Amino acid sequence: MAAISLKQKPLVLAFVLYLSISATTSAFTSSAPSFPPSVNQPELLTYPTTLIASILSTLGFQELSSAAVDANLSTSTPITIFAPSDSSLLTCPSCSLPLLLQEHAVPGLYPNHFLRNLAFGTKLETLASEHCLTITSSAAQNVSTRVVFVNGVEISEPDLFNNGVFLIHGLRGFVSHLSPLSCNVERMTTLSFPQPWLHKSPLSSIMRLMLKDAIIRLRFGGYSIVSLALKVKFGELSELKSMTVFALDDISIFSSAGYAYLHHFRFHVVPNRRLMAADLLTLQAATTLPTMEIGQNLVVTAAGGGGQFSPVKINYVKVTTMDLLHNSRIVVHAVSTAFPRMHHHLSLTDGAAVEEAYRPPCDISLDGGFCEVAAPVPAGIRSTPDIIGRLDDRDGL
Repeated sequence: MAAISLKQKPLVLAFVLYLSISATTSAFTSSAPSFPPSVNQPELLTYPTTLIASILSTLGFQELSSAAVDANLSTSTPITIFAPSDSSLLTCPSCSLPLLLQEHAVPGLYPNHFLRNLAFGTKLETLASEHCLTITSSAAQNVSTRVVFVNGVEISEPDLFNNGVFLIHGLRGFVSHLSPLSCNVERMTTLSFPQPWLHKSPLSSIMRLMLKDAIIRLRFGGYSIVSLALKVKFGELSELKSMTVFALDDISIFSSAGYAYLHHFRFHVVPNRRLMAADLLTLQAATTLPTMEIGQNLVVTAAGGGGQFSPVKINYVKVTTMDLLHNSRIVVHAVSTAFPRMHHHLSLTDGAAVEEAYRPPCDISLDGGFCEVAAPVPAGIRSTPDIIGRLDDRDGL
């Protein structure tokens, strides 16, 4: 293959991506799995190994490119690759290149500015099951000047390539084959997760990757307690096809509503439905949403569509930020406080005149361990306060 000049590389990359993505889209249009209409499931697209092989080859990583097919990096989730140069890999003739590529790849997109802000010694679990990379950085006071290291190897070419599906950093050297114990040190403070991949369906594996992505992004986005809750329930949540999570930020949890939210976390998760902002805005008042607590539903008490002066309210709680985080299986919305309980005492009918309900301003507050709801209720629904000072293990994490 003739050498490609630096000026030609962007054009070649764009051409390779156009052909590869076009072929991928047409190939999977007819083979995407079908789901029941009620599940609201997005179409599953898988990016073939030939795409990442072409990208690596064009960037000059010929050794990694040749190993991409055997490494089986075909995936439907974004991937970050820490790519060693060909010259460094030639110094290790005994290395298994396919395994080395898996050990240099992690699920999710990790741009350099994000890596610079990680805690020193943070571990990232790789595509090689139960093998982790350790991220460190120089001690520069100015974060923007910090140099990031992967297992002690410097990232010399940060953000070399990023198309929203694959992100590639160039390394000054390579990371030797990882130990099976690389994730064990301080495991509860790392970004590693239970990973029983064997005997799992492909959809379950995709959900696990999406959960990892959400856990990592929430942890470093001011929602570390919600991130921990997802990790604690990882096994159960990974069996879902999709989900919608209503989240409280760390400040709210530590200042007031944390006890109620944590011990009723399942009440804030809508299973097997991925309700994006556009979907929430179409929900009418009195619409019920099932939760992971059997028999306990959420109720849309105020339909949105009126901008910031008329936000969506669920169980009288305002949804403060829609689409806070989302991927192909999970969407997270921020709420102002924990949801109080709602109980039905009359069955709703299609012709129920919600407009006729008495609607004074909603007042939700926390006072002495009780969630007080003094608010109007749409026809057919009666609200009752939920005593959040009481711990019920069935409702908690």
